[in-house]
Amino acid sequence: GDTLVLTLSNPEYRNALGPEMYVAGIEALNAAESNPHVRSVVITGEGAHFCAGGNLNRLLDNRSKPTSHQRQSIDGLHGWMEALRAYPKPVIAAVEGAAAGAGFSLALMCDLIVAADNAVFVMAYSSIGLSPDGGATWSLPRAMPRALATELLWLGDKCSATRLHELGVINQLCPAGQALTQALALAERLNARAPNALASIKELLNHSADAKLSDQLAEEQQHFVNNLFHDNARIGIEAFLSKAKPKYLP
Repeated sequence: GDTLVLTLSNPEYRNALGPEMYVAGIEALNAAESNPHVRSVVITGEGAHFCAGGNLNRLLDNRSKPTSHQRQSIDGLHGWMEALRAYPKPVIAAVEGAAAGAGFSLALMCDLIVAADNAVFVMAYSSIGLSPDGGATWSLPRAMPRALATELLWLGDKCSATRLHELGVINQLCPAGQALTQALALAERLNARAPNALASIKELLNHSADAKLSDQLAEEQQHFVNNLFHDNARIGIEAFLSKAKPKYLP
């Protein structure tokens, strides 16, 4: 339909991330942003797991190379994370199995998370003498109490999808094997809404954490006026008043 599915495909290593994935992820988002037929994106993993994070063999090998090599690799990962956060259309993570390290960070950078009820999330960096990347120290304390984010990052303990759902980090739980199906159903609900309104809401949410109230109110005003004078507002209001189903423009 109107949903682009991006599949992390490296099942031999539980879909561990690498530079080629970062480049492909950014390219896919850029292409989808300019395609009016794509209204949402779902990110999932091939096989039994979402993503195991970084490839440890690759990281170990990088120790024998100049530090600039690892910096460049992290630049690629962080470029993808920033692209996901700035992407104006909805992005949903469909998580089965494990979401570890940067894989957990990737899920957190999506707008919504659908996870199998037996999925496991873990920030295992400290277990191998590392500190986080992928924006984990930015996204986790925004998604949960700081003390709990500190616990997960310091101790590297596994956290169940059920616990994260109770904390409001995960939007929907589903039976194992159904994460992609349920994420696509959620995407279809979003696809039926005005894309410009969804883009405005995402942009406003992105700016709200560090904004003064007066600045946020001014930005809300600007978005509201822009959206009111968009054709989709006429379509939506007329459909609501006549109790019809709106068909929004791309």
